[in-house]
Amino acid sequence: MERPLADEIRPKNLDDVVGQKHLLGKNGLLRRIIESGTAANMIFYGPPGTGKTTIANLIASKTQKQLYKLNATTASIADIKEILANVGTILAPGGILLYLDEIQYFNKKQQQTLLEFMENGSLTLIASTTENPYFYVYSALLSRSTVFEFKPVQAEEMRPAVKRAFQIMGERLQVSLQYSDAILDSIAASCGGDVRKAVSAVELLCRAGVPEAGLLTIREEDVAQVSQRSAMRYDRDGDDHYDLLSALQKSIRGSDPDAAVYYLARLLEAGDLLSPCRRLLVIAAEDVGLAYPQAIAIVKACVDTALQIGLPEARLPLAEAAVLMATAPKSNSAHNAIIAAMEDVRRGRSGDIPRHLKNVHADSTGAERAPQYRYPHNYPHHYVQQQYLPDELVGTHYYEYGENKTEQAAKKYWEQIKKPY
Repeated sequence: MERPLADEIRPKNLDDVVGQKHLLGKNGLLRRIIESGTAANMIFYGPPGTGKTTIANLIASKTQKQLYKLNATTASIADIKEILANVGTILAPGGILLYLDEIQYFNKKQQQTLLEFMENGSLTLIASTTENPYFYVYSALLSRSTVFEFKPVQAEEMRPAVKRAFQIMGERLQVSLQYSDAILDSIAASCGGDVRKAVSAVELLCRAGVPEAGLLTIREEDVAQVSQRSAMRYDRDGDDHYDLLSALQKSIRGSDPDAAVYYLARLLEAGDLLSPCRRLLVIAAEDVGLAYPQAIAIVKACVDTALQIGLPEARLPLAEAAVLMATAPKSNSAHNAIIAAMEDVRRGRSGDIPRHLKNVHADSTGAERAPQYRYPHNYPHHYVQQQYLPDELVGTHYYEYGENKTEQAAKKYWEQIKKPY
């Protein structure tokens, strides 16, 4: 059976690894560790197809350790114990290097099984994960390992690998391949930084083609169909989901409408409508706030419209909401006020509600002598001075007027009204 092209093209030395220059460049820490032959426990964190398995293979070769591979989605404690039984035997004279893929799927007990062998040095663990290891990896195991983050491969770094893949496929199929530089660029750019996906796309394109007189022409329309949406890294329960929502909010908060619509587009292109709707409503209250209080009503109308009409048309009202808020004045004064107030409540600074604010103003404890509630609408400017906070909190300020026209106008108004008091 013929090997998958992605496996055949896998690099045999560090210089052939695509991308990860921050780790494997001339002075990269991971490169120096590998070249020294040092066996260290590591966690490789990053998206698929960025070289994590390849690097594990190179480390096993350099350290002359017996390499075992497990995938945490299917492996069990029995599988771990079977591998650990080989420690110190003729099957693993130089020790064991265990490459554990998708470690986030191992529970705490499964991860703990590895600790004893990691501590005495008989087992070197290289675990990989596409999720944030600081959330998913047991802390004791994490403290015994070094985390290296792998990043999506840039298109210009991907291009040589795509070209090499075409060369190998031409040799396999014994045909001459004809393709343009634009096709190389398209495949390199459209696979979301995933080398495996790019190489697999080349393999599929070549096998689906029909040679004519020994010449196989790669068509641009086929490339577009194979690579459509492949640049979208998106998992609604994974880091990418929350990273995109975070980037959307921070772009709007930072008043960058271009970045705002870009991240909104990525969410919508992945078919996620509900998440950006909810986040846009949050942004209206948290980041635009009282600087433009009408924004929350406008955004709510845009969200309601989007949910009613659905995709793809929903992109229009949501884009309006994103651009409106990105270009609107900003204030987080209400956000800060409620956070500060809730912190006081959690610290136990509750106090008793002043009697004149309670629902019942007369009781058997001498209500005649208690202060009476004064109805503000019966006074000039609909204001009268009286105590509202509990006694323990009198003089506490949670809200500070924002430096925007709307809140400064309100501040000036109330300074004039409250001045005589």
